[in-house]
Amino acid sequence: MEKKINICDCTLRDGGYYTNWDFNEDTVNMYFNAMNDIPAITHLEIGYRSMPKNEYLGEYFYCPQYILKMAKDLCPNKEIAIMLNEKDTKIDDLDELLVPYKGYIDLVRTAVAPANLDRARILGKELKKRGFKVAFNFMYMSKWVTDISFIKKLNQLEGEVDYIYMVDSFGGVYPNDVKDALLTIKREVSIPIGFHGHNNMELGLANSLTAIESGCEIIDATITGMGRGAGNLKTELLLTSLNSKGLINIDFNKLNPVVAEFEKMQKQYQWGTSLPYMISGAYSLPQKDVMGWIAKRRFTTESIINALQNRKNHLSDNHEVPVFKSETDAKSVVIIGGGPNAQKHAHALKLFCKENPDTVLIHAGSRFVELFNELPNLQFYCLLGAEGYKLQKVLPKLNLHNVKCILEPSPRKMGTILPDQIISRTFELRKISFVNNYPDSLLTIAFQLSLDLNAYNVFLFGFDGYDMKTDEQMVEVSKENQVLIDEFIDSGSTLISLTPSNYHGFKTISIYSKL
Repeated sequence: MEKKINICDCTLRDGGYYTNWDFNEDTVNMYFNAMNDIPAITHLEIGYRSMPKNEYLGEYFYCPQYILKMAKDLCPNKEIAIMLNEKDTKIDDLDELLVPYKGYIDLVRTAVAPANLDRARILGKELKKRGFKVAFNFMYMSKWVTDISFIKKLNQLEGEVDYIYMVDSFGGVYPNDVKDALLTIKREVSIPIGFHGHNNMELGLANSLTAIESGCEIIDATITGMGRGAGNLKTELLLTSLNSKGLINIDFNKLNPVVAEFEKMQKQYQWGTSLPYMISGAYSLPQKDVMGWIAKRRFTTESIINALQNRKNHLSDNHEVPVFKSETDAKSVVIIGGGPNAQKHAHALKLFCKENPDTVLIHAGSRFVELFNELPNLQFYCLLGAEGYKLQKVLPKLNLHNVKCILEPSPRKMGTILPDQIISRTFELRKISFVNNYPDSLLTIAFQLSLDLNAYNVFLFGFDGYDMKTDEQMVEVSKENQVLIDEFIDSGSTLISLTPSNYHGFKTISIYSKL
Protein backbone atom coordinates (compact mmCIF):
# COMPACT_ATOMS: atom_id res chain seq x y z
CA MET A 1 0.00 0.00 0.00
CA GLU A 2 2.70 2.46 -1.01
CA LYS A 3 0.85 4.56 -3.57
CA LYS A 4 -1.79 7.17 -2.78
CA ILE A 5 -5.31 5.80 -2.44
CA ASN A 6 -8.37 7.83 -3.34
CA ILE A 7 -11.34 7.65 -1.00
CA CYS A 8 -14.84 8.45 -2.20
CA ASP A 9 -17.29 9.19 0.59
CA CYS A 10 -20.84 8.25 -0.47
CA THR A 11 -22.75 9.04 2.72
CA LEU A 12 -25.41 11.33 1.29
CA ARG A 13 -26.12 9.14 -1.73
CA ASP A 14 -26.07 5.71 -0.11
CA GLY A 15 -27.42 6.95 3.21
CA GLY A 16 -30.43 8.36 1.42
CA TYR A 17 -31.96 4.90 1.34
CA TYR A 18 -32.75 5.42 5.03
CA THR A 19 -33.80 9.09 4.96
CA ASN A 20 -35.51 9.06 1.55
CA TRP A 21 -32.69 11.38 0.46
CA ASP A 22 -33.66 14.20 2.79
CA PHE A 23 -31.03 15.44 5.26
CA ASN A 24 -31.08 18.20 7.86
CA GLU A 25 -29.38 21.34 6.51
CA ASP A 26 -27.15 21.77 9.56
CA THR A 27 -26.05 18.13 9.32
CA VAL A 28 -25.19 18.55 5.64
CA ASN A 29 -23.15 21.69 6.32
CA MET A 30 -21.27 19.92 9.10
CA TYR A 31 -20.66 16.99 6.75
CA PHE A 32 -19.26 19.08 3.90
CA ASN A 33 -17.05 21.13 6.22
CA ALA A 34 -15.60 17.96 7.75
CA MET A 35 -15.00 16.34 4.37
CA ASN A 36 -13.24 19.47 3.11
CA ASP A 37 -10.83 19.29 6.03
CA ILE A 38 -9.77 15.68 5.35
CA PRO A 39 -7.30 15.54 2.43
CA ALA A 40 -7.44 11.73 2.27
CA ILE A 41 -11.03 11.96 1.01
CA THR A 42 -10.69 12.95 -2.63
CA HIS A 43 -14.23 12.36 -3.95
CA LEU A 44 -17.72 13.02 -2.61
CA GLU A 45 -20.72 11.26 -4.13
CA ILE A 46 -23.56 13.43 -2.94
CA GLY A 47 -26.62 11.82 -4.49
CA TYR A 48 -28.47 10.92 -7.67
CA ARG A 49 -29.43 12.96 -10.68
CA SER A 50 -32.78 11.60 -11.79
CA MET A 51 -35.70 12.35 -14.05
CA PRO A 52 -38.98 12.95 -12.14
CA LYS A 53 -40.65 9.91 -10.59
CA ASN A 54 -44.24 9.44 -9.45
CA GLU A 55 -43.39 9.37 -5.76
CA TYR A 56 -41.76 11.65 -3.25
CA LEU A 57 -37.97 11.36 -3.13
CA GLY A 58 -35.84 13.97 -1.41
CA GLU A 59 -33.29 16.62 -2.36
CA TYR A 60 -30.34 14.30 -2.75
CA PHE A 61 -32.18 11.98 -5.10
CA TYR A 62 -32.44 14.85 -7.56
CA CYS A 63 -29.51 17.08 -6.48
CA PRO A 64 -30.88 20.37 -7.86
CA GLN A 65 -28.39 23.02 -8.96
CA TYR A 66 -28.30 24.76 -5.57
CA ILE A 67 -27.26 21.48 -3.92
CA LEU A 68 -24.50 20.89 -6.46
CA LYS A 69 -23.29 24.47 -6.12
CA MET A 70 -23.25 24.24 -2.33
CA ALA A 71 -21.19 21.05 -2.45
CA LYS A 72 -18.68 22.61 -4.83
CA ASP A 73 -18.47 25.85 -2.86
CA LEU A 74 -17.93 24.09 0.47
CA CYS A 75 -15.55 21.46 -0.93
CA PRO A 76 -13.73 23.19 -3.81
CA ASN A 77 -10.82 20.76 -3.78
CA LYS A 78 -12.93 17.59 -3.94
CA GLU A 79 -14.24 15.86 -7.03
CA ILE A 80 -18.03 15.94 -6.80
CA ALA A 81 -19.73 12.78 -8.05
CA ILE A 82 -23.34 11.90 -8.70
CA MET A 83 -24.95 8.54 -9.47
CA LEU A 84 -27.13 7.62 -12.43
CA ASN A 85 -29.19 4.46 -12.55
CA GLU A 86 -28.18 3.09 -15.94
CA LYS A 87 -31.43 1.19 -16.44
CA ASP A 88 -33.52 4.35 -15.82
CA THR A 89 -31.44 6.83 -17.84
CA LYS A 90 -32.04 7.60 -21.50
CA ILE A 91 -29.50 9.28 -23.75
CA ASP A 92 -32.04 12.00 -24.50
CA ASP A 93 -32.17 12.82 -20.77
CA LEU A 94 -28.48 13.66 -20.42
CA ASP A 95 -28.63 17.22 -21.71
CA GLU A 96 -31.30 18.03 -19.14
CA LEU A 97 -29.85 15.98 -16.30
CA LEU A 98 -26.18 16.88 -16.54
CA VAL A 99 -25.00 19.37 -19.12
CA PRO A 100 -26.21 22.56 -17.32
CA TYR A 101 -24.32 21.43 -14.20
CA LYS A 102 -21.01 20.53 -15.79
CA GLY A 103 -19.11 23.04 -13.68
CA TYR A 104 -20.31 21.37 -10.49
CA ILE A 105 -20.22 17.67 -11.40
CA ASP A 106 -16.81 16.09 -11.98
CA LEU A 107 -17.59 12.37 -12.00
CA VAL A 108 -20.71 10.53 -13.15
CA ARG A 109 -21.05 7.05 -11.71
CA THR A 110 -23.52 4.64 -13.22
CA ALA A 111 -24.89 1.54 -11.50
CA VAL A 112 -24.62 -1.22 -14.11
CA ALA A 113 -25.87 -4.80 -14.03
CA PRO A 114 -23.25 -6.98 -15.76
CA ALA A 115 -25.84 -8.23 -18.24
CA ASN A 116 -26.32 -4.64 -19.42
CA LEU A 117 -22.68 -3.92 -20.25
CA ASP A 118 -23.29 -3.33 -23.96
CA ARG A 119 -26.17 -0.95 -23.31
CA ALA A 120 -24.18 0.87 -20.63
CA ARG A 121 -21.32 1.46 -23.05
CA ILE A 122 -23.58 3.60 -25.20
CA LEU A 123 -24.47 5.72 -22.17
CA GLY A 124 -20.82 5.93 -21.12
CA LYS A 125 -19.70 7.20 -24.51
CA GLU A 126 -22.35 9.88 -24.46
CA LEU A 127 -21.26 10.99 -20.98
CA LYS A 128 -17.66 11.25 -22.15
CA LYS A 129 -18.73 13.29 -25.18
CA ARG A 130 -20.29 15.78 -22.78
CA GLY A 131 -17.02 16.15 -20.89
CA PHE A 132 -17.64 14.12 -17.73
CA LYS A 133 -15.43 11.56 -16.06
CA VAL A 134 -17.27 8.24 -15.97
CA ALA A 135 -17.29 5.30 -13.58
CA PHE A 136 -19.12 2.04 -14.24
CA ASN A 137 -20.17 0.46 -10.95
CA PHE A 138 -20.69 -3.22 -11.75
CA MET A 139 -23.16 -4.61 -9.24
CA TYR A 140 -23.55 -8.14 -7.85
CA MET A 141 -19.81 -8.84 -7.58
CA SER A 142 -20.34 -12.12 -5.75
CA LYS A 143 -22.16 -13.44 -8.82
CA TRP A 144 -19.63 -12.36 -11.50
CA VAL A 145 -16.38 -12.63 -9.57
CA THR A 146 -15.53 -16.00 -11.17
CA ASP A 147 -17.12 -15.23 -14.55
CA ILE A 148 -14.02 -14.97 -16.72
CA SER A 149 -16.08 -14.37 -19.85
CA PHE A 150 -17.57 -11.22 -18.32
CA ILE A 151 -14.25 -9.98 -16.98
CA LYS A 152 -12.66 -10.36 -20.41
CA LYS A 153 -15.34 -8.08 -21.87
CA LEU A 154 -14.13 -5.25 -19.64
CA ASN A 155 -11.26 -4.51 -22.03
CA GLN A 156 -13.92 -3.05 -24.33
CA LEU A 157 -14.11 -0.13 -21.88
CA GLU A 158 -10.57 1.11 -22.53
CA GLY A 159 -10.81 4.81 -23.30
CA GLU A 160 -14.54 4.83 -22.56
CA VAL A 161 -14.61 5.01 -18.74
CA ASP A 162 -12.31 6.43 -16.07
CA TYR A 163 -13.05 3.86 -13.36
CA ILE A 164 -14.34 0.31 -13.20
CA TYR A 165 -15.93 -0.39 -9.84
CA MET A 166 -16.36 -3.78 -8.21
CA VAL A 167 -19.57 -3.47 -6.17
CA ASP A 168 -20.23 -6.11 -3.54
CA SER A 169 -23.98 -5.55 -3.68
CA PHE A 170 -24.84 -8.47 -1.41
CA GLY A 171 -21.96 -7.96 1.01
CA GLY A 172 -20.94 -11.56 0.46
CA VAL A 173 -17.42 -11.58 -1.01
CA TYR A 174 -14.27 -12.44 0.91
CA PRO A 175 -10.76 -10.94 0.75
CA ASN A 176 -9.45 -13.72 -1.49
CA ASP A 177 -12.35 -13.04 -3.91
CA VAL A 178 -11.39 -9.36 -4.02
CA LYS A 179 -7.72 -10.13 -4.62
CA ASP A 180 -8.37 -12.71 -7.34
CA ALA A 181 -10.88 -10.47 -9.13
CA LEU A 182 -8.57 -7.47 -9.06
CA LEU A 183 -5.59 -9.38 -10.40
CA THR A 184 -7.74 -10.91 -13.15
CA ILE A 185 -9.26 -7.58 -14.17
CA LYS A 186 -5.87 -5.84 -14.18
CA ARG A 187 -4.59 -8.42 -16.64
CA GLU A 188 -7.36 -7.35 -19.00
CA VAL A 189 -7.53 -3.56 -18.57
CA SER A 190 -5.40 -0.57 -17.59
CA ILE A 191 -8.43 1.36 -16.30
CA PRO A 192 -8.27 2.33 -12.59
CA ILE A 193 -10.29 -0.03 -10.40
CA GLY A 194 -12.55 0.92 -7.52
CA PHE A 195 -14.20 -1.12 -4.77
CA HIS A 196 -17.54 -0.54 -3.03
CA GLY A 197 -18.03 -2.99 -0.17
CA HIS A 198 -21.19 -3.67 1.78
CA ASN A 199 -20.86 -4.83 5.35
CA ASN A 200 -23.31 -7.74 5.68
CA MET A 201 -20.54 -10.11 6.77
CA GLU A 202 -18.58 -7.31 8.49
CA LEU A 203 -15.86 -7.71 5.88
CA GLY A 204 -16.03 -4.17 4.50
CA LEU A 205 -12.69 -3.14 6.00
CA ALA A 206 -10.87 -6.41 5.31
CA ASN A 207 -12.08 -6.47 1.72
CA SER A 208 -11.21 -2.82 1.16
CA LEU A 209 -7.70 -3.15 2.60
CA THR A 210 -7.18 -6.23 0.45
CA ALA A 211 -8.37 -4.24 -2.55
CA ILE A 212 -5.84 -1.49 -1.80
CA GLU A 213 -3.03 -4.01 -1.37
CA SER A 214 -3.99 -5.63 -4.68
CA GLY A 215 -3.82 -2.41 -6.66
CA CYS A 216 -7.25 -0.82 -6.26
CA GLU A 217 -7.10 2.93 -6.92
CA ILE A 218 -10.28 4.19 -5.22
CA ILE A 219 -12.34 2.95 -2.25
CA ASP A 220 -15.91 3.88 -1.28
CA ALA A 221 -16.99 4.40 2.31
CA THR A 222 -19.67 6.22 4.31
CA ILE A 223 -19.76 7.94 7.69
CA THR A 224 -20.79 5.36 10.32
CA GLY A 225 -21.31 2.93 7.42
CA MET A 226 -24.65 4.57 6.60
CA GLY A 227 -26.08 2.91 3.52
CA ARG A 228 -28.63 0.61 2.05
CA GLY A 229 -29.43 -2.48 4.09
CA ALA A 230 -26.52 -3.55 6.26
CA GLY A 231 -24.54 -0.50 5.22
CA ASN A 232 -20.99 -0.01 4.02
CA LEU A 233 -17.42 0.28 5.14
CA LYS A 234 -17.22 3.07 7.73
CA THR A 235 -15.25 6.07 6.49
CA GLU A 236 -13.90 6.73 9.95
CA LEU A 237 -12.76 3.11 10.29
CA LEU A 238 -10.91 3.17 6.97
CA LEU A 239 -9.28 6.49 7.83
CA THR A 240 -8.26 5.21 11.26
CA SER A 241 -6.77 2.06 9.77
CA LEU A 242 -4.79 3.90 7.10
CA ASN A 243 -3.68 6.49 9.64
CA SER A 244 -2.38 3.78 12.00
CA LYS A 245 -0.25 2.41 9.16
CA GLY A 246 1.23 5.83 8.53
CA LEU A 247 -0.29 6.03 5.05
CA ILE A 248 -2.32 9.16 5.75
CA ASN A 249 -2.44 11.83 8.44
CA ILE A 250 -5.83 12.50 10.05
CA ASP A 251 -6.88 15.19 12.50
CA PHE A 252 -9.49 13.19 14.38
CA ASN A 253 -10.84 16.32 16.07
CA LYS A 254 -12.17 17.41 12.68
CA LEU A 255 -13.68 13.99 12.02
CA ASN A 256 -15.31 13.37 15.39
CA PRO A 257 -18.21 15.91 15.27
CA VAL A 258 -19.66 14.62 12.00
CA VAL A 259 -19.30 11.00 13.12
CA ALA A 260 -21.11 11.83 16.36
CA GLU A 261 -23.91 13.53 14.40
CA PHE A 262 -24.47 10.51 12.16
CA GLU A 263 -24.31 8.18 15.15
CA LYS A 264 -27.40 10.00 16.46
CA MET A 265 -29.14 9.25 13.16
CA GLN A 266 -28.07 5.63 13.37
CA LYS A 267 -29.97 5.23 16.62
CA GLN A 268 -33.10 6.35 14.79
CA TYR A 269 -32.72 4.42 11.51
CA GLN A 270 -30.70 1.45 12.84
CA TRP A 271 -28.57 0.66 9.81
CA GLY A 272 -25.91 -1.97 10.24
CA THR A 273 -25.66 -5.70 9.89
CA SER A 274 -27.78 -8.34 11.63
CA LEU A 275 -28.38 -12.04 11.23
CA PRO A 276 -30.84 -11.60 8.32
CA TYR A 277 -28.37 -9.33 6.51
CA MET A 278 -25.58 -11.81 7.17
CA ILE A 279 -27.62 -14.61 5.61
CA SER A 280 -28.56 -12.46 2.61
CA GLY A 281 -24.89 -11.60 2.14
CA ALA A 282 -23.60 -15.13 2.51
CA TYR A 283 -26.00 -16.47 -0.12
CA SER A 284 -26.15 -13.40 -2.42
CA LEU A 285 -29.82 -12.71 -1.71
CA PRO A 286 -31.31 -9.23 -2.29
CA GLN A 287 -30.82 -7.17 0.85
CA LYS A 288 -33.29 -4.54 -0.38
CA ASP A 289 -36.02 -7.05 0.55
CA VAL A 290 -34.52 -7.56 4.00
CA MET A 291 -34.36 -3.81 4.48
CA GLY A 292 -38.06 -3.49 3.59
CA TRP A 293 -39.09 -6.34 5.89
CA ILE A 294 -37.15 -4.90 8.82
CA ALA A 295 -38.39 -1.34 8.24
CA LYS A 296 -42.03 -2.40 8.39
CA ARG A 297 -41.51 -4.06 11.79
CA ARG A 298 -44.20 -6.51 10.67
CA PHE A 299 -41.92 -9.51 10.48
CA THR A 300 -39.84 -11.02 13.24
CA THR A 301 -36.22 -11.98 12.73
CA GLU A 302 -37.33 -15.62 12.68
CA SER A 303 -39.71 -14.91 9.82
CA ILE A 304 -37.11 -13.05 7.79
CA ILE A 305 -34.60 -15.85 8.29
CA ASN A 306 -37.27 -18.33 7.25
CA ALA A 307 -37.90 -16.37 4.04
CA LEU A 308 -34.20 -16.18 3.24
CA GLN A 309 -33.74 -19.90 3.81
CA ASN A 310 -36.65 -20.61 1.46
CA ARG A 311 -35.00 -18.47 -1.21
CA LYS A 312 -31.65 -20.12 -0.65
CA ASN A 313 -33.27 -23.54 -1.10
CA HIS A 314 -35.48 -22.35 -4.01
CA LEU A 315 -38.65 -23.19 -2.11
CA SER A 316 -41.96 -21.40 -2.57
CA ASP A 317 -42.72 -22.17 1.08
CA ASN A 318 -41.69 -24.60 3.78
CA HIS A 319 -45.23 -25.95 4.36
CA GLU A 320 -47.83 -27.40 2.02
CA VAL A 321 -51.39 -27.17 3.34
CA PRO A 322 -54.82 -27.77 1.77
CA VAL A 323 -56.86 -24.96 0.25
CA PHE A 324 -59.63 -23.62 2.48
CA LYS A 325 -63.19 -24.36 1.34
CA SER A 326 -66.07 -22.88 3.28
CA GLU A 327 -68.74 -25.41 4.25
CA THR A 328 -71.32 -22.76 5.20
CA ASP A 329 -71.79 -19.05 4.69
CA ALA A 330 -71.28 -16.65 7.58
CA LYS A 331 -73.98 -14.18 8.53
CA SER A 332 -71.59 -11.92 10.41
CA VAL A 333 -67.80 -11.76 10.62
CA VAL A 334 -65.84 -9.74 13.18
CA ILE A 335 -62.21 -9.09 12.24
CA ILE A 336 -60.19 -8.50 15.40
CA GLY A 337 -57.16 -6.23 15.19
CA GLY A 338 -54.34 -5.55 17.62
CA GLY A 339 -55.33 -2.09 18.83
CA PRO A 340 -55.86 -1.28 22.50
CA ASN A 341 -59.60 -0.92 21.93
CA ALA A 342 -59.86 -4.65 21.23
CA GLN A 343 -58.78 -5.37 24.78
CA LYS A 344 -60.66 -2.44 26.29
CA HIS A 345 -64.00 -3.56 24.82
CA ALA A 346 -63.43 -7.33 24.76
CA HIS A 347 -66.17 -7.95 27.33
CA ALA A 348 -68.73 -6.35 25.01
CA LEU A 349 -67.69 -8.46 22.03
CA LYS A 350 -67.96 -11.60 24.17
CA LEU A 351 -71.53 -10.70 25.06
CA PHE A 352 -72.30 -10.01 21.40
CA CYS A 353 -70.90 -13.38 20.35
CA LYS A 354 -72.83 -15.26 23.02
CA GLU A 355 -76.04 -13.62 21.83
CA ASN A 356 -75.08 -14.32 18.20
CA PRO A 357 -73.43 -17.76 18.22
CA ASP A 358 -73.27 -17.89 14.41
CA THR A 359 -70.90 -14.88 14.36
CA VAL A 360 -67.45 -15.84 13.08
CA LEU A 361 -64.30 -14.29 14.57
CA ILE A 362 -61.29 -13.67 12.37
CA HIS A 363 -58.10 -12.77 14.23
CA ALA A 364 -55.84 -10.56 12.10
CA GLY A 365 -52.96 -11.37 14.42
CA SER A 366 -52.53 -13.51 17.49
CA ARG A 367 -52.33 -10.74 20.08
CA PHE A 368 -55.79 -11.23 21.59
CA VAL A 369 -56.71 -14.82 20.72
CA GLU A 370 -56.56 -15.83 24.36
CA LEU A 371 -59.20 -13.21 25.32
CA PHE A 372 -61.86 -14.87 23.17
CA ASN A 373 -60.82 -18.51 23.34
CA GLU A 374 -63.65 -19.42 25.74
CA LEU A 375 -66.29 -18.58 23.13
CA PRO A 376 -67.93 -21.45 21.20
CA ASN A 377 -68.02 -19.38 18.00
CA LEU A 378 -66.02 -20.53 14.99
CA GLN A 379 -62.70 -18.68 15.00
CA PHE A 380 -59.97 -18.24 12.41
CA TYR A 381 -56.36 -17.31 13.12
CA CYS A 382 -54.69 -15.51 10.21
CA LEU A 383 -51.04 -16.46 10.05
CA LEU A 384 -48.25 -14.79 8.12
CA GLY A 385 -44.53 -15.30 8.35
CA ALA A 386 -43.67 -15.72 12.02
CA GLU A 387 -47.14 -15.04 13.42
CA GLY A 388 -47.25 -18.74 14.26
CA TYR A 389 -44.16 -18.22 16.39
CA LYS A 390 -46.06 -15.63 18.43
CA LEU A 391 -49.08 -17.92 18.61
CA GLN A 392 -46.96 -20.75 19.96
CA LYS A 393 -46.40 -18.82 23.18
CA VAL A 394 -50.10 -18.96 24.10
CA LEU A 395 -51.03 -22.32 22.55
CA PRO A 396 -50.85 -24.24 25.87
CA LYS A 397 -53.67 -22.03 27.15
CA LEU A 398 -55.93 -22.43 24.11
CA ASN A 399 -58.74 -24.79 23.30
CA LEU A 400 -58.47 -25.29 19.54
CA HIS A 401 -61.61 -27.34 18.93
CA ASN A 402 -63.38 -24.48 17.10
CA VAL A 403 -60.26 -22.92 15.51
CA LYS A 404 -58.87 -22.99 11.98
CA CYS A 405 -55.68 -21.30 10.84
CA ILE A 406 -55.50 -19.55 7.48
CA LEU A 407 -52.45 -18.68 5.36
CA GLU A 408 -52.14 -16.49 2.27
CA PRO A 409 -52.00 -18.37 -1.05
CA SER A 410 -48.74 -20.03 -2.01
CA PRO A 411 -46.09 -19.20 -2.96
CA ARG A 412 -45.49 -17.38 0.31
CA LYS A 413 -42.22 -15.47 -0.03
CA MET A 414 -41.90 -14.98 3.72
CA GLY A 415 -42.41 -18.68 4.33
CA THR A 416 -44.50 -19.80 7.29
CA ILE A 417 -43.73 -20.82 10.85
CA LEU A 418 -46.35 -23.33 12.00
CA PRO A 419 -46.34 -24.96 15.44
CA ASP A 420 -46.94 -28.71 15.25
CA GLN A 421 -50.18 -28.40 17.21
CA ILE A 422 -51.92 -26.40 14.47
CA ILE A 423 -50.62 -27.95 11.23
CA SER A 424 -53.59 -30.32 10.95
CA ARG A 425 -56.07 -27.44 11.20
CA THR A 426 -54.22 -25.04 8.85
CA PHE A 427 -55.39 -24.11 5.35
CA GLU A 428 -54.37 -21.64 2.67
CA LEU A 429 -56.56 -19.28 0.68
CA ARG A 430 -57.14 -20.19 -2.94
CA LYS A 431 -56.42 -16.66 -4.17
CA ILE A 432 -56.62 -12.98 -3.26
CA SER A 433 -59.38 -11.51 -5.38
CA PHE A 434 -60.22 -8.08 -3.96
CA VAL A 435 -56.86 -6.35 -4.51
CA ASN A 436 -53.97 -6.54 -6.98
CA ASN A 437 -50.34 -6.44 -5.88
CA TYR A 438 -51.41 -7.00 -2.31
CA PRO A 439 -48.87 -6.51 0.49
CA ASP A 440 -47.89 -9.23 2.94
CA SER A 441 -50.56 -8.40 5.47
CA LEU A 442 -52.74 -10.18 7.99
CA LEU A 443 -55.54 -7.81 7.04
CA THR A 444 -55.31 -9.00 3.43
CA ILE A 445 -55.87 -12.56 4.63
CA ALA A 446 -58.73 -11.53 6.91
CA PHE A 447 -60.58 -9.58 4.23
CA GLN A 448 -60.24 -12.37 1.66
CA LEU A 449 -61.39 -14.96 4.18
CA SER A 450 -64.52 -12.93 4.92
CA LEU A 451 -65.22 -12.90 1.16
CA ASP A 452 -64.68 -16.65 0.93
CA LEU A 453 -67.14 -17.07 3.81
CA ASN A 454 -69.69 -14.98 1.89
CA ALA A 455 -70.17 -12.88 5.02
CA TYR A 456 -73.21 -10.63 4.95
CA ASN A 457 -71.88 -8.29 7.66
CA VAL A 458 -68.18 -7.56 8.11
CA PHE A 459 -67.19 -5.72 11.28
CA LEU A 460 -63.82 -4.36 12.38
CA PHE A 461 -62.92 -4.54 16.05
CA GLY A 462 -59.72 -3.05 17.49
CA PHE A 463 -58.46 -1.41 14.32
CA ASP A 464 -57.49 1.80 16.07
CA GLY A 465 -54.97 3.02 13.48
CA TYR A 466 -51.56 4.42 14.27
CA ASP A 467 -50.76 7.80 15.76
CA MET A 468 -48.54 9.36 13.09
CA LYS A 469 -47.05 11.81 15.58
CA THR A 470 -45.75 9.21 18.00
CA ASP A 471 -45.19 6.17 15.81
CA GLU A 472 -43.67 7.42 12.55
CA GLN A 473 -42.20 4.03 11.66
CA MET A 474 -45.69 2.58 11.36
CA VAL A 475 -46.80 5.12 8.76
CA GLU A 476 -46.24 2.68 5.89
CA VAL A 477 -48.22 -0.09 7.60
CA SER A 478 -51.04 2.34 8.31
CA LYS A 479 -51.08 3.45 4.66
CA GLU A 480 -51.18 -0.18 3.52
CA ASN A 481 -54.10 -0.92 5.84
CA GLN A 482 -56.01 2.06 4.48
CA VAL A 483 -55.39 0.91 0.90
CA LEU A 484 -56.67 -2.55 1.78
CA ILE A 485 -59.74 -1.08 3.43
CA ASP A 486 -60.43 1.07 0.35
CA GLU A 487 -59.96 -1.88 -2.01
CA PHE A 488 -62.19 -4.12 0.11
CA ILE A 489 -64.97 -1.54 0.08
CA ASP A 490 -64.48 -0.92 -3.65
CA SER A 491 -65.00 -4.64 -4.24
CA GLY A 492 -68.60 -4.14 -3.12
CA SER A 493 -68.26 -5.15 0.52
CA THR A 494 -69.82 -3.26 3.40
CA LEU A 495 -67.51 -2.57 6.31
CA ILE A 496 -68.42 -1.26 9.77
CA SER A 497 -66.18 -0.62 12.75
CA LEU A 498 -67.50 -1.49 16.20
CA THR A 499 -64.75 0.45 17.99
CA PRO A 500 -63.12 3.88 17.44
CA SER A 501 -60.75 4.00 14.48
CA ASN A 502 -58.40 6.46 12.78
CA TYR A 503 -59.02 4.73 9.47
CA HIS A 504 -61.68 6.13 7.18
CA GLY A 505 -64.05 5.16 4.40
CA PHE A 506 -66.44 3.10 6.49
CA LYS A 507 -69.15 3.69 9.08
CA THR A 508 -68.37 3.43 12.79
CA ILE A 509 -70.98 2.37 15.33
CA SER A 510 -70.69 1.28 18.94
CA ILE A 511 -70.40 -2.37 19.92
CA TYR A 512 -72.66 -1.45 22.84
CA SER A 513 -75.45 -0.48 20.46
CA LYS A 514 -75.53 -4.11 19.34
CA LEU A 515 -76.13 -5.51 22.84
